[in-house]
Amino acid sequence: MKILIAPDKFKGSLSARDVAEHIAIGIRDRLSNATVRTLPMADGGEGTAEVICDARGGEWITCAAHDALGRAIDARYVWLRESATAVMEMSAAAGMWRIAPEERDLLSANTYGVGEMMKHAAERGAKEILLGLGGSATNDGGLGMARALGFRFLGTEGELARPGELVTLTGIVSNNAAGNLTALSGQVREAPILVYPKVIAAADVRNPLLGRRGATRTFGPQKGGTPEQLEILENGLERLADISTRYLGSDFRDTAGAGAAGGLGFGLMIFCGAEVKSGFEVVAEFVGLRSAIEEADVVITGEGRLDEQTLEGKAPAGVARLARQLGKPVFAIVGSTNQGITGGALFGAVLALARGEITPEQSVARAATLVEERARELAGMM
Repeated sequence: MKILIAPDKFKGSLSARDVAEHIAIGIRDRLSNATVRTLPMADGGEGTAEVICDARGGEWITCAAHDALGRAIDARYVWLRESATAVMEMSAAAGMWRIAPEERDLLSANTYGVGEMMKHAAERGAKEILLGLGGSATNDGGLGMARALGFRFLGTEGELARPGELVTLTGIVSNNAAGNLTALSGQVREAPILVYPKVIAAADVRNPLLGRRGATRTFGPQKGGTPEQLEILENGLERLADISTRYLGSDFRDTAGAGAAGGLGFGLMIFCGAEVKSGFEVVAEFVGLRSAIEEADVVITGEGRLDEQTLEGKAPAGVARLARQLGKPVFAIVGSTNQGITGGALFGAVLALARGEITPEQSVARAATLVEERARELAGMM
């Protein structure tokens, strides 16, 4: 029996690679004759660069950057030498993990460090930048990123640097291909403002920039934004969309994924000509998931929590749908599940670490051991 193990990370406890290895240990304990292959997965969120690096033999590159609050840091991204592709995560610079809860300030937090990473890769000779949009601590619509790439944002009282100031935005100034600062007219430009590598943004959400399902109202509260701050930020992003449309001639505010990473999806599209794609589909192509499933008899996937978002397009759902399309049985091992979410339409069985007397908190602390136990249990069902 050929078994493919293709899980996402268990956030807060195990990387995708660790999850896959512990599932493999449990499976081999019960099915010693099985041929087991591990293929860690991601969907554009944290862990994407590591997954692609492992699958494609990349090299980790370190560059100087700034976190979301402007503090100097070292950020890392993956370099794929053969294709001159830089694979990076916006969270490496502007991620929530770098900001203590008491430090969160959405009116100031920005993506300048993300732009610094992109600039570093471009100067290194990158032909393509793949940027994962998960885990952000920001809600700036790509303001900081664009500033790092040479754009200037003008307000009623001078140049703007904070997302909380976007409500006063009156104009945009840009580096053109020749490197000269040029005020933009309202005319549509025929060529990109900056000659940069092709940029692909990998997102695990499809939210628009504005409105009830937009960046601010959907994700702002979990980043520490107060109702008053969220109102300022929503108005600022709307102003950014209006002014950038007037100056750059394109409007991406309603495009799926524009609201990813606090509107960074929008900023990448409008300022870098980026294409926002399904993070899972991008990663699946990079790691060769389809061919791996075709060669397997059984597929096992998983993630830290099975919930509504899982079913809407997270990595385990993507793995399951592809496996079913190819006629292969698929099972899931997860940290915990939301009440009422069974995954029965996708998975032959779902085994949760947290069940009975084991709480979700305990499952995080004992994740490695419990993953192996559930894998042994699953092997007994095969």
